[in-house]
Amino acid sequence: MLFNGDGTNLAGMRVGTSLIDSFRVRRDGRLSAAAGSPFPAQGPGPFGSEFRPTNARELYVSNAHGGPNAGTVSAFRVSNSGTLRSIGSSPYPDRQTAPCWVEISHDGRYLFTVNTAVPSISRYVIDGHGRLHLIGSTPFNDPTGLSPFDARLAPNGRTLWVVDSGAKAVSGFAVDGGDLMELSTSPTALPTDAAPFGIVVT
Repeated sequence: MLFNGDGTNLAGMRVGTSLIDSFRVRRDGRLSAAAGSPFPAQGPGPFGSEFRPTNARELYVSNAHGGPNAGTVSAFRVSNSGTLRSIGSSPYPDRQTAPCWVEISHDGRYLFTVNTAVPSISRYVIDGHGRLHLIGSTPFNDPTGLSPFDARLAPNGRTLWVVDSGAKAVSGFAVDGGDLMELSTSPTALPTDAAPFGIVVT
């Protein structure tokens, strides 16, 4: 579940049912379900999600369970009341397997989604209308047993950090606009008894 940037809407992904709940946040903090909620996710297994940092009315959701090379990312426009409407020809193809987590650049221009099963990171341009355009996918230097999960950008937006659950490590990628290059020091091992899943970068 996540709030949009101005705290007026809340969305929640139902991974097993391929539905998305959407709510308006009232001034007293209580939630009002949007008319028509829950909404179809446009693909099986809605998982990672993020509102565009520069537009609180645009929501992006990865669809992780489409099968081999059939992952997609949905783009929605969210009304004040929480109603979701498709942007452009959404969902947009990922051409990879199991896109699970979504991270958007701080300037709102690029979207990255981590493909857990490949593993790789797909890169999109977000245009001025909120539509996605696939740039390509960046593989990990050594994908063996990684199972990459959550991803977060550094505060300056220049590094993308990814949790590698299977390898008990954290991978790092230098960010140049919509391009990624894995750091020479990546991945960084975590303690052997670690069970990494989510990540926060301060």
